[in-house]
Order: sequence, then structure tokens, then C-alpha cells
Amino acid sequence: MSTTPPTATLPPRSPSSAAGYLVVFAIGLLVGVVLIVVMLRTFDARKTWQDRYPAALMQLYRAQMAQLSGDLDSNRCALSDALPHLQTMRALSNDLEPAFPDLRDHRGFVAHAANARRTLDAALATPPADCASLRITIDAIGETCGACHQDMRG
Repeated sequence: MSTTPPTATLPPRSPSSAAGYLVVFAIGLLVGVVLIVVMLRTFDARKTWQDRYPAALMQLYRAQMAQLSGDLDSNRCALSDALPHLQTMRALSNDLEPAFPDLRDHRGFVAHAANARRTLDAALATPPADCASLRITIDAIGETCGACHQDMRG
């Protein structure tokens, strides 16, 4: 005859109310995040091209400058490499005042925009044919852009 020791039976535990609150909190947090994302996308969808124009123009400028700098870094400094980027930047500079209608009548901004066009016109008049002149051109454009950003952003 085998005798097994009696097993103690524990009373069943009731679920903790803290766990229930934690689940409700997590669900509420998830729903809140989803609603915020939906709201932000709704506001973003209401933007027109005029709202996106200034940032898009500056992104295109940055992209062209990055490509010029990349050409310089990879020692691709031929006229045929730099000229398309300079021409694109010159064409983009025609849109500076229309892209920033609030600054269209600001004398400082208009002067900076004219200076940007002047700098790019000079670069196109005597395009950089080697890496040393491309570095000078990139620096001149960067100084022009930096001066405008410093004055207009404060």
C-alpha cells in the first residue's frame, strides 16, 4: 500500500485589478497613438503645393549642393559634371521670391536672393573646370546661402 502525502490545495486567486488597469491603459495608449497619427496625416493632407513649396525648393538646393560636393569628393571635377548642377541651381534661384511669399517684400531677403542669382551667374559665366575652382565655387554658393539663412532665420 502506497501512501501519498496529501497535497495542499491553494485557494483560487482572483485576478489582480492592477493587471486589468494595465491592459486598459495599454489599449488606451495604442488607440491614442493611432488617433494622433490619423490626425497628423489629415492635417498634412490638407497642405497645398504652396505650403510645401519653400521646403521643397530648399531640399532641391541641398540636393544639388550635395551632388556638387560628392563630385568634388570623388575627384569628378570636369565641366560636364558640375555644369548641370549649377544650371539647375540657377533655375531654382528664380523661384526664391515666389516660394517665400511672406518675404517677397523684405528688402534683406530680396537682396540675398539677388546675391544668390549673381553668385550662380558668375559660376556659370566662368564654370569650374578643375577641382580647385569647383571648391571655390561651392564655397561661394555656400557662403551666399549661409548668409541668407543666418539673416532670415535669426
